[in-house]
Amino acid sequence: MLIHTLPTPLTQFLWNLFVGIALVITLYTCNFYYLVFLARQKKKIKSIELKETPTVTIQLPIYNEKYVAARLVNAVCEQDYPKEKLCIQVLDDSDDDTFDILEDLVDDYKKKGFDITHVRRGNRKGYKAGALRHAMSFTTGDFVAIFDADFIPPSWFLKKALSYFCKPEIGLVQCRWGHVNENYSALTMAQALSLDFHFLIEQKAKSNSHLFMNFNGTAGVWRRECIEDSGGWHTATLVEDLDLSYRAQMKGWKCVFIPDIVVDAELPVQMNAAKRQQFRWAKGSIQCAIKLLGDVVIKRIPIETKIQAFVQLTRHISFPLMLIQFLILPVLLASKINLYLVSGLPTITIMIYLATGPLAYVMIIRDLYHASWKSKVLSYFYAIFYSSGMAVNNTVAVFDALFGKKNEFLRTPKFGIVNKNDDWRDKAYALPFTKTTLLEIFFGVYGIIGIFVAIFSNNPIFAPILGVQVVGFFYIAYLSISHSTFKKGKSRNIPVTSGTQRMANTYYKLAMSGIMGLIALGVIMAFEEYSTTIYPLDQARGLLSRVQATSDPQTIHNELKNVMMLLPKSGNPVWIFPTEDTDFGLMQGDLQTMLGTVDKVGSTSPDSAAFHAGMLNIHAQATTITFNLLDATPYMYVSISNILFGCIWVAVIIGIFAMLKRKRERLRTYDLEEA
Repeated sequence: MLIHTLPTPLTQFLWNLFVGIALVITLYTCNFYYLVFLARQKKKIKSIELKETPTVTIQLPIYNEKYVAARLVNAVCEQDYPKEKLCIQVLDDSDDDTFDILEDLVDDYKKKGFDITHVRRGNRKGYKAGALRHAMSFTTGDFVAIFDADFIPPSWFLKKALSYFCKPEIGLVQCRWGHVNENYSALTMAQALSLDFHFLIEQKAKSNSHLFMNFNGTAGVWRRECIEDSGGWHTATLVEDLDLSYRAQMKGWKCVFIPDIVVDAELPVQMNAAKRQQFRWAKGSIQCAIKLLGDVVIKRIPIETKIQAFVQLTRHISFPLMLIQFLILPVLLASKINLYLVSGLPTITIMIYLATGPLAYVMIIRDLYHASWKSKVLSYFYAIFYSSGMAVNNTVAVFDALFGKKNEFLRTPKFGIVNKNDDWRDKAYALPFTKTTLLEIFFGVYGIIGIFVAIFSNNPIFAPILGVQVVGFFYIAYLSISHSTFKKGKSRNIPVTSGTQRMANTYYKLAMSGIMGLIALGVIMAFEEYSTTIYPLDQARGLLSRVQATSDPQTIHNELKNVMMLLPKSGNPVWIFPTEDTDFGLMQGDLQTMLGTVDKVGSTSPDSAAFHAGMLNIHAQATTITFNLLDATPYMYVSISNILFGCIWVAVIIGIFAMLKRKRERLRTYDLEEA
């Protein structure tokens, strides 16, 4: 039987916060389903046959992409488009071997009659947006197509994409991203499905209506007049594509999405690269929200467009909200607060959760992919863990944006991975894991504690919900570490001696063993601490609830004796500003008084006034001690010993990070000397 108690002021605040966050996340979820509805509307996108061939400039912003840069340039130069109407700008800010590769390649294509330019700025001011803005000063084409280094445009791309500029107000044609390496790993499968949802639902829904859609930074064609009329490329945010497309639409330009034009691209195969990409998107979106929402509010645009703009620009706020909920849930469970949507019917709670989450998404997948939907369902389950685990990384990005922290535009490294047996680990650009991984491990361990709390508080229905997030955190953290390499320089192709490699592998294995050992130790210690300090208080509250529900003196006597054995004999968990209500010594005294009272009451007739008065007094005291235990329980989690252990635990993991960093620098220095 589930026993629920009235909330204390602290738990009431946490409960209100928990419910408020749930409502906000639900609204964002419902908005996605609204976009699903819009995307299902049948609307034919008009195209025209080109009577005249417009001049087109293709811009290729590149920085240190030696594995894929040549592939991109070759694909662009194979466009089925008149050479005299085509200008190719290779915007190369590279400072590694990419420069030499592109210089030779551009020279070869110049000799073949292509109007292709190798643009070098000499600095990276403004990063990608800065390179695009610099190139616009000498761009003369009617249209501007943009491709990132990892894209492979088909030869027919330009002719087909330009045919959709059938109205003068169309300023952008955005095309769908394909995936050349979707089946490489569970990581790429999860990313592919997430991107498909974005394009086939969000972008399609907005393109079919008067809602604002965004340029995705690549695989799109702009009308040059639109770029100039909208103020050009700005460098204030990490997502210059979202920024420009919103400014263009506020000026009255129309952006359209063409799902039938698919441009294949390479998905990040290294977890640390995927996290970097997600970080940039999350932080950039919040930066754009801060920059643009004021203009969105005052512009004369439909109210629905304003609402959808707000939702799109702020949706990454859901990640810190999810983490706050994740932290609060075990506390509420330990406090015996009723968390069910329908009191007494936990099954309905889990059914509603499944219906509005996994089941709904499976139906969407079935509608999108038709015959191949079953294979995509597996990708969806990978995506659940991927998205849950990415909450820490994206939360850091959101707070970085809110606090105005300046970040370098860090591009997502690609390795030219296409086939399932391709290997990237011996290549340059591989990224080491960062301190965010420490937070992911912390949340994973905390979630395991939360699962135990859910089980021991007779709320096992919440264990799977916490478990999904726990698996996600450990999945992201594990891949972040296992996908790290410490044997190369930043971006140079430096040969590594066998001795150096063995040394790097030894440090890597030691670090992995140490971190896994610390995780196991943390889980064991947390379980032991919970079972010896927190769980007895939960048991005591349950016994006191039975005391309140009975008038049998012998039963009350026995239960009070058990409560006295479960509670500490003395001490106060509120060590900063202790109060009498949470003093265990005083509680023991009150319990002893209650024993004396029940013994006296037991000697009187059950029908007497003294018996009823005594029972009312005992029940009232039991209620008071129950609330005192509720006040004390949260502070048991933050006892001095727990804080000291937590600090030591974190310090040791940070020490491992510091050791790896130091060894990595030494190995890098050694490699440079050997080279």
